[in-house]
Amino acid sequence: MSQHHLGWLATVGLVPMVTMPADADPLKDFCVADNSTGLTINGFPCKPAAKVTVDDFTFGGLTKAGDTNNKNMAPAVTPASVIQFPRLNTLGISAARIDFAKGGINPPHTHPRATEILLLAQGELYVGFVSTNNTLFATVLKAGELFVFPKGLVHFQLNVGESPALAFAGLSSENPGTQQVAPALFTPDIKDEVLEGFRINGKTVDMILEAEFRDM
Repeated sequence: MSQHHLGWLATVGLVPMVTMPADADPLKDFCVADNSTGLTINGFPCKPAAKVTVDDFTFGGLTKAGDTNNKNMAPAVTPASVIQFPRLNTLGISAARIDFAKGGINPPHTHPRATEILLLAQGELYVGFVSTNNTLFATVLKAGELFVFPKGLVHFQLNVGESPALAFAGLSSENPGTQQVAPALFTPDIKDEVLEGFRINGKTVDMILEAEFRDM
């Protein structure tokens, strides 16, 4: 086979790699989700355009502080994803309000479908993420500062200030998903031998499982 043909075949072979698609861009000005249908196959159907009003483009769900009164010191996360704010359908973006009590912690978790940018509006937060080579990137945020958590990486926030803290997050998916690391792994359905890979013994695994399900 000639060098010319070999070069042509190599070029053709690379085309699928170069043209692999990302999430599709919207083909309409808007597609307000019609959640009444119950269909959620990788998105929601559109509400008929004739029934869309200006109210569909406004969401007041982040105006009120969440309840942080719980024994686990967990923050109150108020999401504004396509589920709560149907107008976000097809736009690839969402938001959340996060209220922290003094000492409150948002434990290690991931957003499998989104990068998150966090704006601290009030207080002080120790925030960080761990890269895939297990490098920690962490700092203390002051009010008005931003921090970004790359898509899919384990990250956390801890209120280290002397008062409650308030943050707002923007996420690069209308349905980013959240997976808490500890509850995802420490479940009776996973064999103890697997969890002992955290360099803990079976007795410690049992203690963690007992505490995990006692606090649920």
